[in-house]
Amino acid sequence: MLCCCVNSESKKKYAELDAKLERKMVESRRYYPGHRSLKSMDSIIMMFPKLREGLRNIRNVFESYDQDGNGTIDMEELKECLEELKLMSLSEEEVKGLYGWCDVDGSKGIQFNEFIVLLCLIYLLAKPSSAESTEEKSREMGPKLVESIFDPIVEVFLFLDKDGKGKLNKADVIKTLNNEDYPLERSPKHVTNMRFEEMDWGRKGKVGFREFLFAFMSWVGLDDPDGYMSS
Repeated sequence: MLCCCVNSESKKKYAELDAKLERKMVESRRYYPGHRSLKSMDSIIMMFPKLREGLRNIRNVFESYDQDGNGTIDMEELKECLEELKLMSLSEEEVKGLYGWCDVDGSKGIQFNEFIVLLCLIYLLAKPSSAESTEEKSREMGPKLVESIFDPIVEVFLFLDKDGKGKLNKADVIKTLNNEDYPLERSPKHVTNMRFEEMDWGRKGKVGFREFLFAFMSWVGLDDPDGYMSS
């Protein structure tokens, strides 16, 4: 459950992070051409086994830094973890802001699902906007493991973001997943409605990348051998 105990200063900081992330998603369309090859929910589901394998590897890293075994890592443990993954490209203050933004239950500790979202946001926000420095910077961003997990997830978001404005709107998501050009791969309308509601925490009809990430992780189903929930 989303924690509502957030002071006004934190709300302002998180709103700034949200706006920064929205701009980053708009920029990302130039650097992630893979979203154009996606056609339907079926093509997204086909990614799940590989993503699940990568997420399990990251879980091993998470557990190695959860020193007291309580299922969470604190800020100091996170910094050590980011150094191992070569993801300390943002300032400590920026990482602290993202840490608070991803601690959605207000427990003062990052659980694994929150950790995955946090890592992805750090990875994405630390990427350069300038095309000429992208390759050089990417070599500094850590192991291919991180890239192989998060790049396809960004591409899924961009596939669903048809108007290219950095946020998902309900009409576009439902239309995209019910693409009439692929009648055999269309998702039932009640399923696409349910999937959007899982992302749309504020029931505003607009979904940012952070909310999408939390929902997407549950769709992948880390410990679910059958993958995507078909309810």
